Amino acid sequence: MALLTPDVVETYKKDGFVVLKNVISAEMLSKLASGVEANMVSPSPWSNDYTPEGSGGRFFDDYVSWARIPEFRSLALSGALPQIAGELMGTHSPRFFHEHVLVKEPDTVTITPWHHDDPYYGVEGLDNVSIWVPLDPAPASVALRCMRGSHVIPRRFIPNRFVDDSPYVAAAAGFELFPTLEELEALGEIVVCDVIPGDAIAFHYRTLHSAPGTTGHPHRRRVVSFRYVGDDVRWITRPWKTSPPFEPNGLNDGDVLDDERFPVIAL
Repeated sequence: MALLTPDVVETYKKDGFVVLKNVISAEMLSKLASGVEANMVSPSPWSNDYTPEGSGGRFFDDYVSWARIPEFRSLALSGALPQIAGELMGTHSPRFFHEHVLVKEPDTVTITPWHHDDPYYGVEGLDNVSIWVPLDPAPASVALRCMRGSHVIPRRFIPNRFVDDSPYVAAAAGFELFPTLEELEALGEIVVCDVIPGDAIAFHYRTLHSAPGTTGHPHRRRVVSFRYVGDDVRWITRPWKTSPPFEPNGLNDGDVLDDERFPVIAL
């Protein structure tokens, strides 16, 4: 039985994102909270803390811990999340790419700068989705911002480092430097996606998005984003170090991600 209506799927295809209300159960949220706690106690070598020294709060992130954190593994590979991903991508065999934990403690000054995820990744293709699952209320003041329709803009941007918003490289074929904020605001309508636990935001890898810090916000903002790819996605080498920094492990450009790191889920 489908979890999403055809209208929801159509909104995702047209806008590049959709807010999904009440799709994450209390049991799932409890498991995710345990997983996040375990992840923060024992971060991976790929974890980051983006908080400038001497500033308030903390912005922690980590990814690709699902193989060692059972709560992440079970939710990524079974149940509602892969089904939602499959329905949005139009496939009965979504492939799990990775999970991403993002925690902003109260009064964190660090923002999540505008970006699209696609160029950070070593994969190429249009069948994809991130499912952004909040564990705490994210009202408008701290909520994810998405730019409607930006996933179909025929422009691709060199990724910027989150720590200082500087570009990974000065130039690259097929990519341009990220636009100024004034130029960015002219590209499309910015939608503030305020959500509560139980909701999720699904967005395309090419959808431009950002999030403010939590200055003045008295609560944590814990999120786990589950990322999936569909039938057309292939391995690609970027002219910069990807994030996550997956090694090819025998994969060549144009290959299907036929690798145990990226399991297929049969729906």
